[in-house]
Amino acid sequence: MALRDIQTARTIAIEVLNQFDPKRNYAGPILDKLLDKTNERQRATDLVFGTIRNRLAIDAVIAKFSRCPVERIPAKLLNILRVGAYELIYSPSTAEYSIVDEAAQNAKAVAGKKQVGFVNAVLRQIARLTTNRQSTLTPTNVTRTLPQTPTTGCEFAIPFLPDPQAFPADYLSVAFSLPKWLVADWLAEFGFTKVWQICLASNRRPSIYIRPNTLKITTQQLAEKLHQADTNAEIVPDGALIRTKSPREIIQLPGFAEGEFTVQDISSAQAVRFLKPKPHWRILDLCAAPGVKTTQLAEATADSAKIIATDIDTERLKLVEENISRLGIKSVRTIPYEQLLNSKFKILHSTFAIDSFDCVLLDVPCSNTGVLAKRIEARYRLKPDTIKQLTETQRDLLRTAAKMVKPQGKICYSTCSIQKEENGELVKNFLLQNPDFHLEFENLILPSAEFADIVNSRKPEVRGLARPSSIVHCPSWRAADHDGGYVAILVNR
Repeated sequence: MALRDIQTARTIAIEVLNQFDPKRNYAGPILDKLLDKTNERQRATDLVFGTIRNRLAIDAVIAKFSRCPVERIPAKLLNILRVGAYELIYSPSTAEYSIVDEAAQNAKAVAGKKQVGFVNAVLRQIARLTTNRQSTLTPTNVTRTLPQTPTTGCEFAIPFLPDPQAFPADYLSVAFSLPKWLVADWLAEFGFTKVWQICLASNRRPSIYIRPNTLKITTQQLAEKLHQADTNAEIVPDGALIRTKSPREIIQLPGFAEGEFTVQDISSAQAVRFLKPKPHWRILDLCAAPGVKTTQLAEATADSAKIIATDIDTERLKLVEENISRLGIKSVRTIPYEQLLNSKFKILHSTFAIDSFDCVLLDVPCSNTGVLAKRIEARYRLKPDTIKQLTETQRDLLRTAAKMVKPQGKICYSTCSIQKEENGELVKNFLLQNPDFHLEFENLILPSAEFADIVNSRKPEVRGLARPSSIVHCPSWRAADHDGGYVAILVNR
């Protein structure tokens, strides 16, 4: 590509936002098509995802300091303002003059002199009324400071956020760009302090964790291999995962093509670890795509279990096959979902009865409220009715799984949600309706921006219904930021 054809990260970010509709499409595929036009790939990615994550807060700032509702600002100018405001607020090390000047240049390409002047004036006003781009968070500046980290925020000269004491849901909704109904739901269950932490974690720049393929390489060997390639790699305390940071894409890291690792968050890895699968088990992964937990099952059983992977989405089932192939796994077979519903089915030389599994892994479709930092569009699509529809699907899948485990067999039910309707309440209702099952263990992990709070791991006291009895501290979750999720282990009596 000729030097004159290379575009800046800001220009790419604005172009992505111009094509992006949070309720209809996804930013990632749009960005992927444009990244080759810039040599600032990582920065462009941060600008796109950061602006989308924080859009409600950014719009509140723009509206306040422009004295113009964002609905009245032309879309292309608004996206220029959003990218500029994002950097002014959330990238305090970036020089103000470069942010404002390039925004004006980008405005010239799509608008007339008057509109260019408007963009320039709004961003300069935001900069002028910013008293500290990285101030310590205190109770006295809370209504004029947008949080950036657990301890810092961008402080303005005048208040513009709702009072968190009088209107906690309104404050958290605007400050963290989350649906008010969702924040109110969290407040009713967890309380303000913990919800503040959840909201902050939902807007963080998430770390990337990778799970070494222990069939091929040890964690230490992989970490050393990454270090030799000048890639930052930190082994989490329990030694099971590696936190990595690199300007290169994951697929370009050493070991990826050789199948030596898989990307997986700390919270996602817990379901299989709590299950503790055995090499002699017959295991069914009922919602397997894209195969992250499927391959974890194979690695945890030394590639010696008999694992069946299926998914109702046949196209996404191909992703499982791709992961199996790349990792060199032999113990997993994929089958179409319809074939699974037969009373008996045959794969290669083995015949499986539908109710013969030692375990069913059920990683159900969910609201994604534990992974909002990564699945950035979800916050704009979620509605209370969405949760209701999802729980109906989850109940149906759990009933299906119950028919497939043999006596003393287990269901490992997991979500990447932190909603009680999709987790503890759903499991409790299932146990009431299915007395043949009891609850062995359940665990709710809340998303964290840095250090994990107390993790609510509970063992049941009465007839398999979860009741708080103990708190388990898990040092491995104190390494850094992580997503949220839920796991329950149900046993067929």
